[in-house]
Amino acid sequence: MYDVIVIGAGHAGIEAGVACARMGCSTLLLTLNAKTVGLMSCNPAIGGVGKGQLVKEIDALGGQMGLAADACGIQFRILNASKGAAVQSSRAQIDMYRYNRFMIELVKNTPNLETREGEVNKLIVEGKKVTGVLTQKSEELRAKAVVVATGTFLDGLIHIGLKNFSGGRLNEPAAHGLGSNLRELGFNALRFKTGTCPRLDKNTIDFSKLIIQNGDEPPKPFSFSTKRLTQKQVPCYITYTNKKTHEIIRKNLSRSPLYAGVIKATGVRYCPSIEEKSVKFADKERHQIFLEPQGLDTNEIYPNGISTSLPEDVQSELIHSIEGLENAEVIRFGYGIEHTVVEPTQLYPTLETKLINNLYLAGQINGTTGYEEAAAQGLIAGINAALRVQSKEPLILDRSTSYTGVLIDDLTTKGTNEPYRMFTSRVEYRLILREDNADLRLRRIGYNLGLVSKTEFRETEEKIGSISKGIAFLKNTRLKPTNEINSRLISLGTPLINRNLTLEELLKRPQIKLTDLKNLGRIRLDLPESALSQIEIEVKYSGFIQRQLKDVERFKNLEKIKLPENLDYASINGLSREVREKLSSFKPLNLGQASRISGVTPAAISLLMVYLRKFNES
Repeated sequence: MYDVIVIGAGHAGIEAGVACARMGCSTLLLTLNAKTVGLMSCNPAIGGVGKGQLVKEIDALGGQMGLAADACGIQFRILNASKGAAVQSSRAQIDMYRYNRFMIELVKNTPNLETREGEVNKLIVEGKKVTGVLTQKSEELRAKAVVVATGTFLDGLIHIGLKNFSGGRLNEPAAHGLGSNLRELGFNALRFKTGTCPRLDKNTIDFSKLIIQNGDEPPKPFSFSTKRLTQKQVPCYITYTNKKTHEIIRKNLSRSPLYAGVIKATGVRYCPSIEEKSVKFADKERHQIFLEPQGLDTNEIYPNGISTSLPEDVQSELIHSIEGLENAEVIRFGYGIEHTVVEPTQLYPTLETKLINNLYLAGQINGTTGYEEAAAQGLIAGINAALRVQSKEPLILDRSTSYTGVLIDDLTTKGTNEPYRMFTSRVEYRLILREDNADLRLRRIGYNLGLVSKTEFRETEEKIGSISKGIAFLKNTRLKPTNEINSRLISLGTPLINRNLTLEELLKRPQIKLTDLKNLGRIRLDLPESALSQIEIEVKYSGFIQRQLKDVERFKNLEKIKLPENLDYASINGLSREVREKLSSFKPLNLGQASRISGVTPAAISLLMVYLRKFNES
């Protein structure tokens, strides 16, 4: 008998299992192969636009992905560094083999966490509650809560050209029984498709023809607990497809499972295969390819940008048409994979299913794509499974708290008809939900859950104090209009001053940075670098931040209006049949969530507000 069983040991399963165990629950992590815990199935990278924010939030809450990325990263970059702080995102190339070993050691050395090999064929459900799992070997394993994090393994079907075969990942079996069982239990299932690139031998690539891309110096870590990165950093390289590449692809489209109609599932819009790029963007003469090392001790290179399920001979031909890859040897060919997804609108924001109590779903089974989206869901599912076992209030992160909250709210209220990927553009409050302040937003939650240590939490509290101290200093320190000061201001390309100004007013000018004020000899603050960068952002964007905080306040007002779980929407006069059906099916927890369900109109929300007022008065 376990408190929690986690099915799957990918990025979602690891976060779920470790969180449950660290919160004091006896936890079983079930995987098909204990050697592939945390294996990176696709590109050897963590983070990216919108995804970096998720990793920072996972870390702030006490999760593992950021620490693992810091331990195994071999190139770190800040994307959108030339743009505003709201859209800057961290990304790291990862030694995927070191990452795999790191995660194996992590789960092995986590108290309360047991790892076992086995395939789950069936969930044991009594009444409307899950009470355990039945394995392929007819083992009956009991638990108070179950987290399903099966990735692409649920009914996985691999495609290479017009050949297809069962598999959850190349050379690994798919899991079939559980998919059928979920459908039998009443869950609506979808089929999504993702894919991966071929892997190339580094020793057969002509790097002299390629554009080098180095990482940032010094590299900036993901985790708020990592003080500095010491491991070796390596470059990536850039090349491009060309007209010849596109001709090879187009003349072989009849052999593509995607265009021959063999693949029926919906693919990833934001990470299309090279076949799709060649067809959908036929006017483009070239597409960028990033050659990414898969580790320090391997010759494998991942050509990010040519994901494909074309036949092997066509893959070889198109690769050899690309500059620098004329003689490249393929270590492993790319492939497409279809897998089963459970429609995520069947979940509460806790990631517990609406059909079966104490059953939580996380990761690609909910229709997402990407390691980061999976890990964020795994952490929240694991936390809520542990809280349920301990009879405590659940954790729900709303859209105003985090990218994680946006991710889960999008899935559970809007659903998705294609693999979901996180972007900064999906987040309406992104100016206050930056990756640099994830610790300020979420560290206390992680600490209260027991996932963040007292030392880590104290550091965050000290950082908050330093920021307040620094902003107060800028507000209260005035600068006089002397010839020396005005001369320096002119050299910075900003207007001179003719009256006393506070340092805060000066820092609001776009031409002036905090370091410029320090160079004026006016700042004598002994504060950590992380606090200084926060101070600059808070001051420069203060007007926009205040407006966004007012928007959040209005948002919170709707979120506060709870909807009874057993509310009979059919009895509310004025609601259309469509709205009644959707509200009855979705079972929103509050008026804010109801307002985001597709088809629920502002007029319907007004009617609900009137009804609830009368209901509460009676």
